[in-house]
Amino acid sequence: MTSLATLWLPILVSAVFVFIASSVIHMFLPWHKSDYAKLPNEDRAIDALRGLAVPPGDYVIPHCSGAEEMKSPAFKEKMEKGPVMVVTVRPNGMFGMATFMVQWFVFCLVMGLLSAYVASRALPVGTPYMAVFSTVAGATFTGYAMAAWPLSIWYGRKWSTTFKSTFDAVIYALLTAGTFGWLWPR
Repeated sequence: MTSLATLWLPILVSAVFVFIASSVIHMFLPWHKSDYAKLPNEDRAIDALRGLAVPPGDYVIPHCSGAEEMKSPAFKEKMEKGPVMVVTVRPNGMFGMATFMVQWFVFCLVMGLLSAYVASRALPVGTPYMAVFSTVAGATFTGYAMAAWPLSIWYGRKWSTTFKSTFDAVIYALLTAGTFGWLWPR
């Protein structure tokens, strides 16, 4: 075992590397450009929804309150007629990217900490680079990638978006694993 406290530097440096890589991926590379499409008749849809004053939150349309209602002819008709949606409504107004970026960086730190925990329990001080790399890569990939899959399974998110997020997770895992292998206590 290795003391978790001795891994503060790889935790911090890997979070910085992942943060930079994710910024490059999402701002300069084209593969996430098609993740969200424009709603047809967007202006009409916005005008119709504005009058409803829907508060921020997550919604499913059509909604049912339980299994009995789901079996009802009225609910089945709503499902057939559509639209069928899972919707997140945010507060009105422009949002500041700074809050999202800070939250993402904290998440990267937490991922580094969790990966460090796994590696610190499994590997002693002085472990060779490749052993550290493979242990940290597996733990980190699992954390970054697998959370996206239930969004496609249960909520209908496009599988292409999930696959792209999984590819991003490979990059994040390789960066984190390389950082831990490089900075592992000797």
